[in-house]
Amino acid sequence: MIIEYHRPNTVEEALKLIARKDVQTKPIGGGTAFSRNQEDPVAVVDLQDLDINQIKDRGTILELGATVTLQDLLEATNIFPELKQTILHEATYNLRQVASIAGTLVAANGRSPFVVALLAMDTQLIIKPDEKIIGLGDFLPLRSDWLKGRLIVDIRFPKNVALKYEYVARSPADQPIVSVAVCRWPSGRIRVALGGFGDAPMCVFDGTESGGAELAAKNAYSHAEDEWASADYRQEVASILTSRAISRLAKK
Repeated sequence: MIIEYHRPNTVEEALKLIARKDVQTKPIGGGTAFSRNQEDPVAVVDLQDLDINQIKDRGTILELGATVTLQDLLEATNIFPELKQTILHEATYNLRQVASIAGTLVAANGRSPFVVALLAMDTQLIIKPDEKIIGLGDFLPLRSDWLKGRLIVDIRFPKNVALKYEYVARSPADQPIVSVAVCRWPSGRIRVALGGFGDAPMCVFDGTESGGAELAAKNAYSHAEDEWASADYRQEVASILTSRAISRLAKK
């Protein structure tokens, strides 16, 4: 039950509200990640007036304000085609219009195509008030701890990389049963993220050579069984998709 609604004009005001101890207070961007069935009393802080909705080109880095929407990013001209594919796969048009980047990261489970891709790119988050920079891979498992009294203000990922995304789903409209994103840096660094299961995507490989990436992906899903697929199935598919994505990168 929402008992208070606030719409501050500055990040500092928003942080003061979020840090309160007397009432549970949660930030919202577009509001899609906020449960309408919230039973406990909660105050919400609307972030839409904080001027953190810009997409900035920083040379080899793309910087996204926390309230940039999925649709804003999809329409940007300087992002990878395969990242756009994951955005299309993430949400319908109506949801993309309001879902913020930060809200998507906070709410996503392991089946999120967009978060799998960002994880492969070693995306970094800037969190206030301590101006801490944290990797997405460190943030995802401990999201609730990281955001106590804090606010994501920026999301940064590299532009000078190559990205490939592969997935298997029951239908084109479904979120993946298994998904793999592979990112390659000019230095030769290869990073593999795996999705389709669990509470959050996971990074399963990060090295200078791709050898062993398929085995790492397979081993990561040794216990990945749920109502959608068996662990054996996910293991085989994860290995195949990783090999396919790496082969596609090699052809560039």
